[in-house]
Amino acid sequence: MQNYDLVPVAVALVAGYLVGGIPFGIIITRLIGGVDPRTIGSGRTGGANVSRAVGFRWAAVSGLLDVAKASAVVLFIIAIGGGSVPQVLAALMAIVGHSRSPYIGFHGGRGVAPGAGGAIILAPVILLAIFPVFALTIVITRISSIGSLSGSLVGGIAMIVITALAPLPPIYTTHLAPIYFLYGVGVPALIWGFHLDNIGRLLRGEERRIGRKSRSAATAGAPAATAGAPAATAGASAATAGAATQPTPETESGAASGPARDETARQD
Repeated sequence: MQNYDLVPVAVALVAGYLVGGIPFGIIITRLIGGVDPRTIGSGRTGGANVSRAVGFRWAAVSGLLDVAKASAVVLFIIAIGGGSVPQVLAALMAIVGHSRSPYIGFHGGRGVAPGAGGAIILAPVILLAIFPVFALTIVITRISSIGSLSGSLVGGIAMIVITALAPLPPIYTTHLAPIYFLYGVGVPALIWGFHLDNIGRLLRGEERRIGRKSRSAATAGAPAATAGAPAATAGASAATAGAATQPTPETESGAASGPARDETARQD
């Protein structure tokens, strides 16, 4: 039987949400003086958008910290004696906190990194299915959201299959508790739910690709360039007007020769 003591369950829910809500994407960009990822791209604080703000290196640091926070909160629940139920709940709430952080107005990322962080502790074997699908999909499509959606779906299926095989001998299974069915269903459900806007853009063929600027970003400079054209035209007109009114040497010579002829005529 599972331990359903409400104290570790309550601790798991609160700790998972608060620790998961730590916005490392914002913290990292502020520490290095970079652009706030909420002001560009998708406006999210996950690794993909942080890479648009400060580059891949710092996005990797932010992503690893997002993975670590979910792992840490599950380890904390284990350390205080929490069973499978609070462990799974803590992992799920870390995803919720990451995507709806209480520290930044209930905004955040998509939940992919903390989803992986929870899996590292709860069932690391499913990462063998997640990472190849995630990486290969991104390499082929160059769309990070497709990698996240497909990877989370495969990971959820793998968790459900492993949990269903729990009665088999140890050589075939990790003997996961039935509560892990909730993790196998809950993680993909949360990640897909937090990707609804991406799914909409995918269906419309408007999703951002890695290494390619968005259409709005590519055209952002056009109004400024167009605005500069009237000023340049005005400057050219002013220069032309100035050249037209400047007296030429011939004109100055002609203007000076008039009084000289009159003086000669008086002398004659």
